[in-house]
Amino acid sequence: MKDIFTYIVIAFMGIVGGGASLYILISLPVMLAWKLQRKIRYGISMFA
Repeated sequence: MKDIFTYIVIAFMGIVGGGASLYILISLPVMLAWKLQRKIRYGISMFA
């Protein structure tokens, strides 16, 4: 019984860590593209 709980916790942590990694992997390029588009189109600073 103890081993089953351990495997469930490990699987859950793997899913949570993978989800966070995917979020960063997807959101970072999207945010940079959005800021670049605003810089080119409207002349807004990329750091604002």
